[in-house]
Order: sequence, then C-alpha cells, then structure tokens
Amino acid sequence: MSDQATPTAAPTQWVGTPRPRQRPGLSIYSILLIMLLSVSVLSSIVVGVIGYLNGTEALRTIAYDRLVEIRENRSREVAQLFGSIENAVRLSAMNETSTQAARAFSAGFDELERQEPDAAASAQVDAYYRDAFAADLSEATGEDVDGAAFAPDGGAAGYLQYHYVIPYENWEEAIVSDDAGDGSAWSAAHARFHPYYRTMTELQGFEDVLMLDTDGNVVYSAFKGVDLGTNLFDGPYRLSNLAAAYREAMDRNIVDDVVIADFAPYSPSLGNPAGWAVTPIADDGEVVGALAIELPIDRIDEVMTVGGEWAMNGLGRTGETYLVGRDQLMRSISRQLQDDPAAYEGAAVAAGLAPEAAALSVQNGSTLMQQTISGGAVALALSGEAGTLLERDYLGRDSLVAYAPLNVDGLNWVIVAQETSAEALVPVEDFTRNLILSTAGMIIFVCLLSLVLAQVFVRPLRRLKAAAQRIAAGDEGVQVEAGSSDELADVANAFNDMSRSLQIKSHLIEEQEKANEQLILSFMPEGMANRYKHGDDAITQDSDDVTVVFADIVGFEELALAMSSDEAIARLNDLIRTFDEAAERHGVERVRTTRQSYLASCGLATPRVDNARRAVEFALELDAILERYSSQQGVKLGLRAGLDSGKVTSGLIGRARVVYDMWGDAVNLAFRVQGDSDEPGIYVTQRVADRLPDSIPVMPAGDVDTQSGVQRVWKVEAPAIIVEG
Repeated sequence: MSDQATPTAAPTQWVGTPRPRQRPGLSIYSILLIMLLSVSVLSSIVVGVIGYLNGTEALRTIAYDRLVEIRENRSREVAQLFGSIENAVRLSAMNETSTQAARAFSAGFDELERQEPDAAASAQVDAYYRDAFAADLSEATGEDVDGAAFAPDGGAAGYLQYHYVIPYENWEEAIVSDDAGDGSAWSAAHARFHPYYRTMTELQGFEDVLMLDTDGNVVYSAFKGVDLGTNLFDGPYRLSNLAAAYREAMDRNIVDDVVIADFAPYSPSLGNPAGWAVTPIADDGEVVGALAIELPIDRIDEVMTVGGEWAMNGLGRTGETYLVGRDQLMRSISRQLQDDPAAYEGAAVAAGLAPEAAALSVQNGSTLMQQTISGGAVALALSGEAGTLLERDYLGRDSLVAYAPLNVDGLNWVIVAQETSAEALVPVEDFTRNLILSTAGMIIFVCLLSLVLAQVFVRPLRRLKAAAQRIAAGDEGVQVEAGSSDELADVANAFNDMSRSLQIKSHLIEEQEKANEQLILSFMPEGMANRYKHGDDAITQDSDDVTVVFADIVGFEELALAMSSDEAIARLNDLIRTFDEAAERHGVERVRTTRQSYLASCGLATPRVDNARRAVEFALELDAILERYSSQQGVKLGLRAGLDSGKVTSGLIGRARVVYDMWGDAVNLAFRVQGDSDEPGIYVTQRVADRLPDSIPVMPAGDVDTQSGVQRVWKVEAPAIIVEG
C-alpha cells in the first residue's frame, strides 16, 4: 500500500459578508455625548439658580421693607385718628355746654319719668317694636326677634321715643329735628343743645353722640336711635359694649379719662357693629353724667384705604392695609370689596368665608366684623410681635405681609399691610428673565442638540409610559405603535398583548361581580350584604320595633296540581314579583319565600314609626292582588296572613351555604296567628291593632296562647280603597 497524502478539508467560504443590522436609536457614543452636554447645561443652571436665589432674596427684602414702611405710616395715622377722637370727646365733655346739657337733659328726663304714661302713646311705641323694629332687626340679623324684649319699660323712655324716634322713617330725618313741640322741659333742652351736638356729629363724622345721666339712662341721642331713654344697667342693652364702657368710665371716676370700647354688634344699629368712646361729664368736680360717641367707621376706613389713592401710596394694584381685632375679624374695609364687590364675594367664599358673611359685607358695603383673618401674621401680631412673612391672605392669594400690634390704648388690634406676591415680586421676575437670557446664548446649541437626541431615544418609551398611565387610570384595550426597533418593538408587542388580556379579564371580572352582587342582594338586605362581602363571620341585627307579615297563598297547591312544574313555578314567580313590587311601594322588606308562603317585615332594614300601618296596608294590597289574579285567571286563590309587632332578630345562617332569615317572638306569633285559622283573611295581634288608624277597621277573631299569656287576635276588614305607602 503506497503512502498517499490525506487531503485536508477546505475552510468554509461565505458567499458574501453579512452586513450588520441597522437599528435606529442612540449609540453609546451618543449617550456619552448627551451626558457630557447635560453636565455642561447643569453647571450653567446651577450658576443661574444661585444668582436667582441671591437676587430674589435681595428684591424680596426690598419689597418687605416697603410694606413695613407703609404699615408704620398707616399705624401712625390710625393712632393720630384715635388721639383726635379722644381729644374731641374729652374737650366736648369738659366744656360748659356739655355740663349744662347734662343737667338739663337729666332734669327733663326725671320730670318725664314722674309723669303718668299716655296709654295711647305707649300702645303705639309697643306696636312699633312689635312690628317695625322686630322685622327690621330680624331681617338684618337673620334671626327671629321678639320686639317686646327691646321695648322701653320706663315712662320717660316711652315718651321720648314716641315723640322723637317712631315719627321718623330714618335717622337722617330725626337728627335735623330740634323740637317735637310737646312743651316738655326735655324738648326745651333739646331745642337749645341739639344744634351743637348735631354739628359736632356731622363735622367729626361720628356715627352718633349720646349723653347719659349718673343712673345709666340715655338722656340724649343725636340720631334718636331706639336706645334713647333706655337704661344701661337694667334695660335691653345692658349687655352691650356701650354699657360696659359706660360702667368702666363711671367706675374710674376720672374726669378727663376716655374709655374706648371695641366694635361689637349693637341692636339699636340693627345688629351692625358699633364702637364707643365714653368719658364722664363733671361740674365743679362732681360727675353729672357721661358723654359717649359712636366711633366713626368711615373715618377709620378713610385712613386705612388712604382715600382710595392706593398706587400713590405705594400699594399698587393689589396692595392694602387693614385692621384686625383679637377675635380675628376685620375692623376696617377690604380693598377688594371697595373696588369690586362681586369679585370680593366670590373670592372670600372660595377662601373659606361663610357665604352669609360675604353677602352681608357686600350688602352693607363693609367688612367690619364680617371678614375673618386667621393667618399666621395676625396670630403673631396678637401675641405682640411685629415682622413680615409670605402667606395666603383672606382671599386665598399668595401675599407678602407686614404685621404689627396697633399702638392704641384700649384696643387690642393689629395692623396688616400686604401685597400679592405676583405684583410685589415683579422685579424678581424681570431679574429672572434677564438672567435666563444672559445664560441662554451660551448653552442654546448644546440644549437643542440634547433635546433632539433625547426625544429620538425616549419617544417609544414615552408612548409606553402614556399607555401604561391610561391603563392605570382605567382605560381598556390601550395599544401602542410597535415601531421598527427590535427590542422596543418586542416590548411594545408584549405590552399590547398584556393590554388585550387585561381588557378581557376586566370584562369577565366585572360581569361576574355584577352577577354576584345581584345574587347576594336577592336574598339579603344591602347592609348585611356589605358586611358579608367584607368577611364578617357572625352577622345579626336586633330590631326592637318591627312588624312581621307571614302570608300564605291559599289554594295555590290545588292549582299547581293541575299544571306542569314549569308552568306552576312561572305563575308563582309572577305572583311573587307582584308581591315584591307592592312591598317596595309600602316600604316593606321581603325576608324569604317558599312555594306558597311569603315572610316580610316593615321597620327592619329601615326603621319606620308607622310600620304597623304600612304592613297591614301591604297585606291588604296582597289580598287585592290575589283577588284580581283569581278573577283574571279564572282560579280561586286567597290570602291568609298573620301580623305581629315586636322585637325580632335577623341575620345570616350557615357558612358554606348562607341563608338570610328572621326569628323572634314576633315572627313566631305572626306564624301562629295565620296558621290557627283555616279561613283566608288578614289576622293581627293586639299589638298591631292598637297601632292602626281608624281608617283600617278590625273585628275580633279569637285568642291565641303564648308564653307571655293569651293574645287577642283581630281580623282586618278590607276597606273599599287601599292607601299605598
């Protein structure tokens, strides 16, 4: 055998070199480039943010300083206003005119008090309080008012109000009258001194000027309100802030001392707030009375609103200053109410103010003691602190706020100056815009490139995310475009398959839940069904006042013998469905049914005071249904029903197979009542008969023995017309 070389296998040759599969998307290089660009952009943003924070803080400090300056200016103006009010009251009380007026009005008042009251005049005054004043005060406060509680009980008070109060339709007419022409000493004093106090009231803008004697009687009123002649110690306004200020001023017994009373609802002003400044009137060191002026609301508002010149005083379009009392209620008017009442009402209610308070503010044109201010600024100011902060104001707007206590003796008020942050920080927005523009030129190219690349890369993922969010929100059958990328296409296809599967399963589960819900509700009340679905093991309910109806369809067994099983059950279902409809109309709940029995209750699931009447009327309608059915079908069916009222227990029995049932003495007795009689009819126990109206006649039908004794049984006579529940 000759040696021959074994040929070696030739290497496998490719017909052509395969080209790599092209895939759209980003390469690692592109991702790295984006990361580098992101770092560059992020660095620019960090620098911009630092500059923004520093610049914003500086500009915000300037805005706060401006509000603090405005707050201090308004605070000084308010302090000066109250100082001028106190000085005006003090000087008026110390001059000779007030001394003479106090003695003259007091003497005239005492003279009237000693006179015999005029019966006709007293009747007119009483009628005015009973009809006119009570109606006006009730309309203003929204509460029922007994006018007799405010009627004057003294002779002088009734006399003065008859001549100076009830003849005038409004206070503007009353203040211009100098003399009622009745010839009394009080009218003579009024004709002499009233022009002075009327001028004082009008020039100073006071709401009213009162004069009181040392016994607490209001012996003079410029506007002749219903408080004229009343006594602040035992009269209808003894609990008012005026009475408290008067007592404090008289107890101090300091001639030139002025007591300031904070605003509070005042009935003579139809429940509108009134504040007072009270000082004693003395003659040669002897206190002969007191002078009280009602604080001028318009002058306070004028100071706080700077006469409407908001922009001129640095408050721009949204800035304002206002006063707040310890009760966190405004003591001045809101700028928004003054500028646009309708917009104020909507914003205030949206921010939490009661609609009634907002409507009353619009009606009265004032937020005095109506608008609640409950922010942190007011709380800090009431605790004695002064400062600034950013918070939501009483209209729900983010605002810069400067707050401080108000330096007025006798008034525990605070003052607030505020401006919305949107307006106050406009310089911050300008600064931010300039900062952004200055840095945008350096990074605009890399940002655009990064955005384009990022959009190409994440667009399919965003579609998947949006589709997933739609599914999470409850949408079904959501599909996404698969695209051309192998990996993302696989993910999209898998997502679409999952979405279709979830849709199918959701529909199956929903249909099954509806079927289960209907099945459960068909044999147990909704309340027990809810407990059953939540996994309760022992579900029972004790009811003390329930009327039980145990009804048999007499004659149905004989009728069913002549029918097939399907036909018999169809007819029975028709009757039971008609019974159920009648039960729903009368407020009766079906408990269970058998082939010819129907157990129901009234007052079990829904307590009803008239459950006995409803149950009897239900039984009467069942009897009518069977009578009508017998006539239509040519058969003879009747109703034998037993009814009893009392305590029953209902619940679910069993675990593997749950049954809803009801038991108790009332159930047992209802069964016995209908079972002891062979004749059709509606039989009720004494407990049911006692609760029936006279429109449902009953007649004795015998007795039945029970564990608690013999029970009388009555038979209901069907009335001509059945009243449905």
